[in-house]
Amino acid sequence: METRLKPEMHSRQACTASVMAVKDALYVLNGKWKLPLILALSNGPMRFNDIQRALDGITPKILSKELRELEMNEFVERKVFSTTPVSVTYELTPYSRSLDKVLEELKNWGIQHRKRIVAGMRKPSAA
Repeated sequence: METRLKPEMHSRQACTASVMAVKDALYVLNGKWKLPLILALSNGPMRFNDIQRALDGITPKILSKELRELEMNEFVERKVFSTTPVSVTYELTPYSRSLDKVLEELKNWGIQHRKRIVAGMRKPSAA
């Protein structure tokens, strides 16, 4: 479905507002790990090591940084349990549900893009 602005609705102010909104979103969700981290936590609360295993290739230092940033932006909640030893879990906040439509559209676009790339690889190259 085409969702581009109609020319009569397009103005410098509207363009600037759109660019700023996208920049704000990308600033909060930037990097290689934020969206995969949110997706990993969408199945429920997880402990740090479980998250690290789910996100193959992320270092503890980066995971810790990403969790802190997601917590700061109210997408993730850190819960500390006074057990021996202390137990900590991370879970998505209700606010993180505001990303559901975005994640669904990204997934759909990713599926389409992968099909396009794979189809392009199958075409014989012109020599």
